[in-house]
Amino acid sequence: MEELVGRWWHQAVTKLARLEHPVAAVQLMDMQKTIGIFFRAAGGAAALRFTPASMQAVGGQRHWLQKLAGSGQRADTAQLEPDVLALPATLAVFDDVQLNRDLYLWLAMLSACFEPSGDWIGDNVHATQAALAQFPGFAARYQSLLQAHLAQRPKLQRQGGKKAQVEAAVQSALRNQVAGELSGQPQEVAAVWLWLSGSATSAVTRPAGQKAAAASQQAAALKDQQRRRSQTTSHEQSRNAMVLPFRAEALMSWSEMVHVSRSTDDEEDGNALNAANDMDKLSVAPDGQTLASRVKFDLDLPSSSADDTPVGAGIALPEWDYRRAVLQPAHCRVQVMQAQNCAPFIPPAALRLTARRLRRRLEVLRDAPRVVHGQDSGDDIDLDAWVRFHADQLDAATPCSDTPPIYTRRARLDRSLATLLLADLSLSTDAYATEQARVIDVIRDALFVFGEALHAAGDPFAIWGFSSVRRQHVRMQHLKTFAEPWSDASRARVGAVKPGYYTRMGAAIRHATLQLADRPERKRLLMLLTDGKPNDLDVYEGRYGLEDTRQAVREAHAAGLIPFCVTIDEKAHDYLPMLFGQNGYAMVRQPQDLVRQLTQAWATLSRR
Repeated sequence: MEELVGRWWHQAVTKLARLEHPVAAVQLMDMQKTIGIFFRAAGGAAALRFTPASMQAVGGQRHWLQKLAGSGQRADTAQLEPDVLALPATLAVFDDVQLNRDLYLWLAMLSACFEPSGDWIGDNVHATQAALAQFPGFAARYQSLLQAHLAQRPKLQRQGGKKAQVEAAVQSALRNQVAGELSGQPQEVAAVWLWLSGSATSAVTRPAGQKAAAASQQAAALKDQQRRRSQTTSHEQSRNAMVLPFRAEALMSWSEMVHVSRSTDDEEDGNALNAANDMDKLSVAPDGQTLASRVKFDLDLPSSSADDTPVGAGIALPEWDYRRAVLQPAHCRVQVMQAQNCAPFIPPAALRLTARRLRRRLEVLRDAPRVVHGQDSGDDIDLDAWVRFHADQLDAATPCSDTPPIYTRRARLDRSLATLLLADLSLSTDAYATEQARVIDVIRDALFVFGEALHAAGDPFAIWGFSSVRRQHVRMQHLKTFAEPWSDASRARVGAVKPGYYTRMGAAIRHATLQLADRPERKRLLMLLTDGKPNDLDVYEGRYGLEDTRQAVREAHAAGLIPFCVTIDEKAHDYLPMLFGQNGYAMVRQPQDLVRQLTQAWATLSRR
């Protein structure tokens, strides 16, 4: 009973002490797409991720209700790090919904111009001036935000000492009345919602062994999804590990790093999450162990007798290093692999029925008349051609035409189309997509139906799978090339696909680009089928892998190809627009719909 009453009292007092406006709240998830457009329009990094901000310590004067509730000491203000822009998950700072929406947009523009140097006030002043200079149309909205925020700032008369000086410096900087040196930190004043706190340090780097261990230990079911800031801490091994630390000059707090090697068999501490929420930063230190001292599951290559057969000596391909902005020549080696002694693939009756239906549909699509644009006579007006013609007529030097090409008509034409389908066969596809089928099973069915449908359409096509184990062994699984017919041997190789290893996507796309670049067809489609982000055991994870894949897609566009991605990853909206563009991908929400949507995507692309 006492705990129930105490919990009710805490919730009631905390609710009364809040200074937010829940009625006018705006969610980050609703604004994320718009924020991304504003951020990248201002010149922000394309690979920067948007994520909810973690709570950080703030200062300033607190209301007596906040003191009673123990609140007002932390706020989820915006934070900019090398690879992440962390924004408040919910903004209810102002009592107007439009102001809270504008605050999200302002933080996006500010972060694109923000260059952290360690001077928090000066950095924000310079970024504010740069953002307003780049977006002068936003000045009126910024002034509304500024006046509303200044009205919420603490009164200088009620403060004294260092806090009053820092608060005065912040308010002067907000009003653009900077005079002399202004110094201060976010922890010394009340939350400044119009500013960012930035870090000039690079992302945490780990030894290769620890990266491999982390890559093989995927958190399948995290109970807590909150993002927290961390700092690397080095700790030398103590000779007397059983001696407890003693500091006579001060008591230690739980935010100070104490090196305690706890056995992995210990039970979880129920208070660990609460302690983590109260910390500004989590200290991350290596445990001093090597991979050889731990039992782990490794993805080493199998023996040659158990592995697929390599075809040829391999191909050296470049890889993009975004940190140096350099395309590293001959950095990866691609090895073509082919399965041995494939058993005949016998699809189930339901899959054969689906293949027949899609095959008939594409046969009709092949013989159907297509719309031809820019004709001098036709059935309908070509709006694009009409706009171009009308603009040309405004120029007196352009000769007039009695039969302008501003019409469209339908006609049967010979198609000139080549398609290469690239399937992700990494170990992540071994997970279950439904209760009955794994992801690799769904991909196998999609490849079979895709081959049957394109065989009926009569257009040349190729099918490849890919996986990787570091940069020197990118595996391209030979399923069907352009020179081969769709036969029982091709179907058997599709039926023999199996999951394994990792996803070095950039090298696979470059290998596919080389094949399509030699095709004589006018239109060449490069379709990628995947279930997640690019990753590998070495540095090919996070932003490095995304940037290399993005560069490979750019190279495919430059070669005249049409890259398109079909994915079953639920979080694809966070990174695929940056890789393939807003209209360059399709997300399959139900894995069992992959077969239908893959063929539908091809049919749509072939008509463009």
